[in-house]
Amino acid sequence: MPTLVNQEAHGDEAGALLGFLEAQRGAIRRTLHGLTGEQAERKPSASELSLAGVLKHVAEVEQSWVEDAKGVPHAIPRDHTNWHLSFELEEGRTVADVLAFWDGVAAETERFIRSLPDLNGTFPLPKAPWFPEGSVRSMRFLLLTLIQEMARHAGHADVIRESLDGKTAFVLIDETGAA
Repeated sequence: MPTLVNQEAHGDEAGALLGFLEAQRGAIRRTLHGLTGEQAERKPSASELSLAGVLKHVAEVEQSWVEDAKGVPHAIPRDHTNWHLSFELEEGRTVADVLAFWDGVAAETERFIRSLPDLNGTFPLPKAPWFPEGSVRSMRFLLLTLIQEMARHAGHADVIRESLDGKTAFVLIDETGAA
């Protein structure tokens, strides 16, 4: 869970972007440090977000973007009727379960990106009201989108955590020994 992304090897654009992605994942993971499952499911701020919900959402979103890039169906189909479920733990699921799931998703993201000759390849965006018809994006766009998604939700997670017990990102960095 780095806080400072190491310089990439010369010319390793994919490595640099994967490093920034992992740093943002780490920011989200850190917000769960030392919490009980019950605390992680609380919704202490003005939004309907909990830390457990943010965690599940970012794991599913990362998985679905990589599935789009691979051209395979989504393992967890979401639409307007069940989108809210991406922010809720199913009965019997724990934060540890979702962290383990996300670890697998992250490993698959890295395997997929590292298997590409470069980041110039493209993939079509799925049909959705928010995507222009026939849009394609590069693998570079995929990584930048994932970094943006994680950073946005890392900010949400920081606010939720601070609302729970007053701990800020810097306190959690210190507690976890993140470099």
